[in-house]
Amino acid sequence: MSFISSILDLFFPPKCVFCGRVLGKADEGYCDRCTESLPFTEDFGRQSGEHYDFCVAPLYYRGLVRKSMLRYKFKGATNYAEVYAKFMADCIKECPELKYDMISWVPLSSKRSRSRGYDQAMLLALATALYLDDVAVETLVKPHDVQPQSELIDKQQRSANIDGAYKALDPELISGKTILLIDDIITTGSTLDECAKILRENGAARVVCAALARGE
Repeated sequence: MSFISSILDLFFPPKCVFCGRVLGKADEGYCDRCTESLPFTEDFGRQSGEHYDFCVAPLYYRGLVRKSMLRYKFKGATNYAEVYAKFMADCIKECPELKYDMISWVPLSSKRSRSRGYDQAMLLALATALYLDDVAVETLVKPHDVQPQSELIDKQQRSANIDGAYKALDPELISGKTILLIDDIITTGSTLDECAKILRENGAARVVCAALARGE
């Protein structure tokens, strides 16, 4: 560890991304207590969709996971992406059915990305790809800003809200490929379904998905 890093750790000690406790030297972004108490999913948190084969997620979206992800998504805690990515990469590697040719992500609109200052799903995809010894590629754009999905509860409303919101960037790039599409949270699956539909309409052979957390 460099001298500057040591000084920074002295005044700004690294903390667990979930509970906020100061970490020990051997901890990698989260503490032992959270390792034992986090709401891990069963069967990889598998959830099927109409246009994607299935989505896996290592955690349930509740408790400390929910609070942590809200800080990541809305409070600028972008450093959490590397820690989250380890959970996601382990889940992806352990799921025997999850085969893919290309990693991508569910994009924010340009307006939302400028307002927030970053695209949380993109950061998560880039970090997860590194753990998988791969790269993440942009395959979709979101030309139109729509009402946040979190403000809608009904699945039919969510589907209608994002109908036509996404566009494929380069059909030749995805033609015949199986795309691993990454997002931060999956609830009803409407967003992933819409993105998968666009990818498949533009030549993708299959779409499989992964998220950090899923609703119950």
